Amino acid sequence: MSTDRAPVRILVCDDHTVVRAGLLALLDSAPGIDVVGEAGTGEEALALAARLTPDVVLMDLQLGEGIDGVETTRRLTSSPGPGASPHVLVLTTYDTDADITRAIEAGATGYLLKAERADELFAAIHAAAEGRTALSAPVAGRVMANLRRPRPTLTDRERDILTQLARGIGNRDIARALYISEATVKTHLRRIYDKLGVDTRAGAVAVAKERRLLP
Repeated sequence: MSTDRAPVRILVCDDHTVVRAGLLALLDSAPGIDVVGEAGTGEEALALAARLTPDVVLMDLQLGEGIDGVETTRRLTSSPGPGASPHVLVLTTYDTDADITRAIEAGATGYLLKAERADELFAAIHAAAEGRTALSAPVAGRVMANLRRPRPTLTDRERDILTQLARGIGNRDIARALYISEATVKTHLRRIYDKLGVDTRAGAVAVAKERRLLP
């Protein structure tokens, strides 16, 4: 790595004080990385990022009370003005398809798991600062598997019912809204569950969102 390159200015956001302290101690030993601030909440991260203008925000997903890491990422990466938006590198213990999808769609440049080695974390921070994608191997595997997975083919009626499900509407009200019988709604639900590989309403909505089957 070139020694004349400016260090990457990084803001750490994690709601666990001990974890955050460990990260700060680790990053202090990293070449070419300058920690400019730390935050325990999403709101604090937004305020500090606006004032400190870091190159990268190292972001946890679960932040306790207030906005979560995904919403914080969305607000950070949509800041108006040239050069105003830092790159966000997610560092979390959560590796579900839904978490990965939500973070990437919110604008995260990379997604790492906290089990990564220190040198992998340092490399990912430098990659993120340059706008290059950095993914943990398990995360990259999930992303590729999802891309290769064929999208379920839903009928227009099934999409209508999924949309109603996502709004939290019950079978009886779905039937009324779509002018069909409640029994017909249940029949369509069974077909939707089979196609999506789930057995609950919540599962159907979650998978539909992950695979972008909802409008």
